[in-house]
Amino acid sequence: METLATTRMSSKGQVVIPETIRKQLKLEEGAQFIVVGNDDVIILKAIAVPDLGEFDALIQKARKQAKESGLKQKDIKAAIARVRGRK
Repeated sequence: METLATTRMSSKGQVVIPETIRKQLKLEEGAQFIVVGNDDVIILKAIAVPDLGEFDALIQKARKQAKESGLKQKDIKAAIARVRGRK
C-alpha cells in the first residue's frame, strides 16, 4: 500500500523524506538516489548497493561469453586504447 506524505524544500534545495516513507522503504542515512525531473514531476529512485555474489556471477558470465566468442585479453586492451584515443 502506498503511503502519501508532504514535505517542503529548504532554501538550500534540501527535501526531507517523511519518516513514514523512510521506514516503509527501509531507507537509512547516506542512502543514494537517482533524481529524474520532468515538468512538475520529480522522481527519486533509491540506488541499491550490488550484492557481491551477483557481481561475481556477472563477471563469470562475461568471462564465459568472452571465451566462447574468442575474445582475448589483447583485444580488450586494444579496444580500451582506441576509446582513449591511442593506437
